[in-house]
Amino acid sequence: MEKRMHIAMLIGALTKGGAERVLVNLADYFVEKGYQVTMVTQYQKDNEYPLNEKVKRVISDISPEETTGNRLINFKRRFCKLRNIWKAERPDVILSFIGKNNMMAILTSRFLKIPVAVSVRAEPGEEYYNSWMRFMAKHLFAWADGVVLQTRRCFDFFPEKVRRRAVILKNPVSAAFFRERYIGERDKIIVAVGRVDENKNHELIIRAFSEIAEEFPDYKLVIYGEGDCREKLTGLVKDMGLSRQISLPGSIDNVAETIYKARIFVLSSNTEGVPNTLIEAMVMGLAVISTDCPCGGPADLIENGKNGILCPVGDVAAMREGLRELLKDEEIADRLGTSAAKTALAYQPENVYGAWEKFLLSLCKKNGKF
Repeated sequence: MEKRMHIAMLIGALTKGGAERVLVNLADYFVEKGYQVTMVTQYQKDNEYPLNEKVKRVISDISPEETTGNRLINFKRRFCKLRNIWKAERPDVILSFIGKNNMMAILTSRFLKIPVAVSVRAEPGEEYYNSWMRFMAKHLFAWADGVVLQTRRCFDFFPEKVRRRAVILKNPVSAAFFRERYIGERDKIIVAVGRVDENKNHELIIRAFSEIAEEFPDYKLVIYGEGDCREKLTGLVKDMGLSRQISLPGSIDNVAETIYKARIFVLSSNTEGVPNTLIEAMVMGLAVISTDCPCGGPADLIENGKNGILCPVGDVAAMREGLRELLKDEEIADRLGTSAAKTALAYQPENVYGAWEKFLLSLCKKNGKF
């Protein structure tokens, strides 16, 4: 019988976020194709993406009984537990996502003859946010067998020894978003979807819309997602007297169905990799407005004025005028949405998943796994 690749995936948790969704989508694809998949997370938390029942879940954190008041001892125990997981599971390849997970994947698998691919999901300078982490990423990643980056701009962060191992792979998009573009009268709703935190900067959208809310009294702004800033932003909306037109209802599971008929999709982040929510909105043919944030993901997706609108990070006036233009002129919004839908061609599942599969198989073959 032909040997099938065993992929171990490493991430902190599967709480609802862009990187977590990508990894869950990949796990689902690989396990349904007959590969063995082991999902290793440090934690198991509430509000997680559902994981295919065929995927084995392993928790790598130490138990409360193993935890001491000494951070060094705790780190050593976590290190040993993760290394023992690799020894017990014996995957053919490890795929790690985000920050310190990438470092731990490389260090804990040393000399076990398991190839490791690490994936940087945001602007590298933000994901590796202090001098120590940046130093480690720039040098430790040279030990990885493969490095997955989001955009060409990300390459500039790393030295040549890391860039030689780096590739750009597109984010897989859930099949739910691949549907005929909605033709007809759209809901008078502006939507945003994502974790409600400082970096996503939903306050930018709220302040921009607040300046034209009276001009468009029939329109509503709905921001879906959970996060540290949700309560603060709800209070801001209330203080502005705009609770009728602006709401933050929390997370939803049926994103595609919920935003399908929306008039405009907005992304307001200070930094991003290649944002899944923006891709999904464009694939469905929504008119989109996004901040032109580092590391260049939105700019890779949007040709300003052709298939969407880009505005400077944090620029309330530019965001306001972008919203006003698309709300006043349905023909412009429809033209941008129609052009945005062509994004779907580049994100067809067989192409995106196939590229990830080919990449991981190549790492296995280089290391004599097949």
